[in-house]
Amino acid sequence: MVIQETKETPAILYIDLHLIHEVTTPQAFQSLRDKGLSVRDPKKVLATMDHSTPTLPVNSIADLDIVAEKGPADQIRDMIKNCEDFGIELHGFGSDKRGIVHVIGPELGATQPGKTIVCGDSHTSTHGAFGALAFGIGTTEVGHVLASQCLLQRKPKTFAVNMSGALKSGVSAKDIILKIIQEVGVDGGVGHIIEYRGQTAGLLSLEERMTICNMSIEAGARAGMFAPDDKTFDYLIDKPMSPKGLDWDEAIQRWSRLVTDENAEFDKEVTIDVDRLSPMVTYGTNPGMAMQIDDVVPASNGDLGHKQSLNYMQIEADKPIIGKEIDVVFIGSCTNSRISDLHDAAEILKGRKVSNGVRALVVPGSQAVKKEAESLGLDKIFESAGAEWRESGCSMCLGMNGDTVGNGQLAVSTSNRNFEGRQGKGARTILASPKTAAASAIAGSVDDPRKYS
Repeated sequence: MVIQETKETPAILYIDLHLIHEVTTPQAFQSLRDKGLSVRDPKKVLATMDHSTPTLPVNSIADLDIVAEKGPADQIRDMIKNCEDFGIELHGFGSDKRGIVHVIGPELGATQPGKTIVCGDSHTSTHGAFGALAFGIGTTEVGHVLASQCLLQRKPKTFAVNMSGALKSGVSAKDIILKIIQEVGVDGGVGHIIEYRGQTAGLLSLEERMTICNMSIEAGARAGMFAPDDKTFDYLIDKPMSPKGLDWDEAIQRWSRLVTDENAEFDKEVTIDVDRLSPMVTYGTNPGMAMQIDDVVPASNGDLGHKQSLNYMQIEADKPIIGKEIDVVFIGSCTNSRISDLHDAAEILKGRKVSNGVRALVVPGSQAVKKEAESLGLDKIFESAGAEWRESGCSMCLGMNGDTVGNGQLAVSTSNRNFEGRQGKGARTILASPKTAAASAIAGSVDDPRKYS
C-alpha cells in the first residue's frame, strides 16, 4: 500500500517486513516508551542479534561478560529486554535461526518478491535479490516503523545495470559488484534504485544476486534489485515462512508479474561485460577504488584524496598489487558468508595451509549456515588449513569484540567496506571475494585465485 506523494508531502509507504537488530533499536524502543506507544504489528518484525554478538560460543547471558566488550554486551541485554517488553520474537543465543539479519531473512523465507523491507542497516539492499523493495533506514525511522508499520518516502530515480556474459573460473559475484562500483563510482547511484538485468542476471544464483544487491549502497544507491524468476521461486519453495499450498500457487502468479516493462526507460544506464572480468580487489579506502587483480595500482594524477588514500594503505601506485604482504584474512559478513561463499573458500583451502604469520577468520552468516557447513565438513577444511571457525555474527566486518585487524595491519576481507579504521583502529582493508581471500591466506600476500583452481 502506498499513499502517493505530492510536491508538498512524501508518500506513505506500508512496510511488509521490518528487520531489527541490537545496534539501531535501543533509542527507537526508548522513544516508544517515552511516548507510551506499542509496536504496531510484532508479527511483521524479524528480530535477531548480529552486529554486537560475539563469535565465540555464548551458552548463557552471563557468558557475555567473558567474550563481549561492555558496550556490545549492554546492547544485547537491551535487545533481549526490548523484545520481551514489546512482544517481539527474538532469535537470540538459544535460537538455531539466529544470524546476520540479511542472511536469515532469505533463508527463513521472510524475504519475498514484492515486499517492502526495511532495517536500521544500510545493507538491507541485499533483499532486493528477490525482487523486494528493500533499503536501510535511520534509528528515528526504525521507531516510526515500529509504531506505525509505515514510512515516509520520496520516489527515487531508476538506474539499469545491464550485465552480459557469464562468470569465468575464479571470478565471482563479488567481482561483478566491485567492477560496477569502480565503473560508476561510490556516488554514481545516489538518488536511484538499481535494477540488475541482462543475460548475466538470469545465470546468477540467488546467493550471487544477494552479494551484488548487498553492495548497491556502496555505489550510493538507495536499493538494488533483480526481477524474480524461476530461480527465485525454487529458492523460496521450501523455506519455513514461504506461502504454502494454494497460497504458494497464488504467490507464484503474483510474483511472476513483477518484471520491468519491455520498453521501460531508465534515468541512468551502464553496461558491464562479465565475460571480460578478472578477480577484483580494492586498493584504497572506499569501494570505488577497485582494480582487476592483474592490473597495476592506478596513479593519483594529482588527485590529493587518491594520494592520501594510497599513503594510508601503504600501497604504491603503478605497481602490481599481487604479492602485497598481508596480515589478516576475513571470510564472512552479510556480503559473503553464505554456504556458497564458504564452499568457494574451502575449495581453495582444502589440502593447503594458511601462510605463517597470517590470521584467517571464517565466520558463517547464520547458525543454519554453520550447521550446514559442518555437515559438509567445511569446518574441518578451514581448521586443518589453520583458520579459525566461529559462531555466526557480523564480526570483523565492523571490528567487534576482539574480531579486529590490528593497528597498521593489512587485511583481505570479503566484507563490504574498506574505510579507514573500519575493521579496527589503524586497520587497512582490501575487499575481495571469498576465492581471492582464501588464495591470499595461502600465499600470505594478495594473490589470484585462478592459480588454485
